[in-house]
Amino acid sequence: MVSFAYTAADEEKSRGVRRMKALATCLLLFVAAVYALATWARSAGWGAWAGYVAAAAEAGMVGALADWFAVTALFRRPLGLPIPHTAIIPTKKDQLGASLGTFVGENFLSADVVRGRLHALGIGGRLGAWLADPAHADRVTAELATALRGALTVLRDADVQAVVGEAITRRAEAAEIAPGLGKTLQRVVADGAHHRAVDLICSRAHDWLVTHGDSVMDAVQGGAPGWTPRFVDRRIGERVYKELLRFVTEMRDMPGHPARGAIDRFLTDFATDLQADTDTRARVERLKAEVLARPEVQDVIASAWSSVRSLIIAAAEDDRSQLRLRARASLISLGSRLATDSRLQAKVEGWAEDAAAYVVTTYRHEITSLIADTVAGWDADQTSKKIEANIGRDLQFIRINGTVVGALAGLLIYTVSHALGG
Repeated sequence: MVSFAYTAADEEKSRGVRRMKALATCLLLFVAAVYALATWARSAGWGAWAGYVAAAAEAGMVGALADWFAVTALFRRPLGLPIPHTAIIPTKKDQLGASLGTFVGENFLSADVVRGRLHALGIGGRLGAWLADPAHADRVTAELATALRGALTVLRDADVQAVVGEAITRRAEAAEIAPGLGKTLQRVVADGAHHRAVDLICSRAHDWLVTHGDSVMDAVQGGAPGWTPRFVDRRIGERVYKELLRFVTEMRDMPGHPARGAIDRFLTDFATDLQADTDTRARVERLKAEVLARPEVQDVIASAWSSVRSLIIAAAEDDRSQLRLRARASLISLGSRLATDSRLQAKVEGWAEDAAAYVVTTYRHEITSLIADTVAGWDADQTSKKIEANIGRDLQFIRINGTVVGALAGLLIYTVSHALGG
């Protein structure tokens, strides 16, 4: 059982209930005293008025006692007697909780009621006006940044890296890259964008040959047969080096060099093969699979999450980061549109109404059972005491009203009876 925390406010309310109980009881004692005196006066022959007063006082006592019984029966057994249908709240607490849950479910958690209430609120316009205020946009941005940092902190890097790595690898394995590469290469060749790369290679090759001429000649001489004379090998090495340097220099300086044309034709044919030749596409896919399977590539894929996570956290913590500035600007822009665009307001309100209707329709039983289960878990005596402290003062007015109304009714009945009898 769950006991309520009896607060200072509850104690103050209880004192008010006790004061009203005392007042209602004093009124009962007063009419009882009036009844006794009026009865004595009537017996003593003090006049007809004594009968009227006695009748009013008698009916007032009956009304006070009846209402005292009714009010007391809500919270406890009157005078401790096991009278049926008394102590209603302690004994019927669970049924009351279930009835309350059913009442809430039928009258508050229906799709029509929720839709009507949300539509009357005009959520779209209100939300737009609220978000359009820069101060509110700053607040929402800060809260979103905090939530984002919290979510990234809670996530385990190893788990996310495994998921990201598997997703990237699976996506890469499922997608055939050869046709895409072929189309890209075809556009590059058609636009002549590869010429700069050829220029750079030729320039670097020329510079390297100029710097490492001795190495090239030594390599040529080292590959010559052992029976050839040394001076012949040297002459051949010099000749090969000069021809190679001349070839590279011409390629560098002549845009129309035949070798450049051969490169263009090779790249064009290769782009076509990447898109249409089955063997070429198969070889590219095998190469892709081999590259993806290498541990170095898997490590790079796995480490991508760590880099992205660090960037996001740093951006979320920095008030002037592009992430937060763009989020703030987007919120203000969205708010301005919501505040003025009736169509967008209708869409947002429709989404909110649909979402709320889905929740109350799908989870109505869980919500109402939460009410019933919570009430069932309350301690009966504590529940009765808590409820009495909050509404008991008003209930004492029932006793007071019962005394007054009873007295007036008794006086009226006595007067009518006396008149008819006379």
